[in-house]
Amino acid sequence: MDNVCEEQVFSSVFETNSKTIFNYIYYKFGNEEKAHDAVQEAFVKLWENCAKVTPEKAKSYLYTVANNLYLNVIKAEKVRLKYADRHSNTTTNESPEFVLEEKQFQQKLDDALNSLPENQRTTFLLNRIDGKKYAEIAEMEGVSVKAIEKRMHLALKSLREKIDGI
Repeated sequence: MDNVCEEQVFSSVFETNSKTIFNYIYYKFGNEEKAHDAVQEAFVKLWENCAKVTPEKAKSYLYTVANNLYLNVIKAEKVRLKYADRHSNTTTNESPEFVLEEKQFQQKLDDALNSLPENQRTTFLLNRIDGKKYAEIAEMEGVSVKAIEKRMHLALKSLREKIDGI
């Protein structure tokens, strides 16, 4: 019985992959709620099709399903990314000038990230925020490591042009 229908196997697949798949979809959507929905729906589909999916194939199955769910939603709407909200602190010991500069920089960074093509933005964030290696990102995206290297190079080049001092 080489499938994920056993509750223990399914739970293990969930524990291992849910956070990364959430981040992957979040970086594409820029919307936590939609990313959460896509991840939940992907795991529901995995459970519904558990007899057809081996534990080894579960991860790529989930990425594919979550990505397809994402693509279906994106056809209907374009969403801006909102990073600053996730990292904003309410209290600070910094001077008002520093806080203002930080806000301006954060806005510049958000704008620069938002202006990147979706595949470059996703690659950049998976690598820099989640610490994913190029090989892992290539596997998620279903492309070669060379393609990921090129995306990262282009993303960094673009970000450097838009933000001085990065």
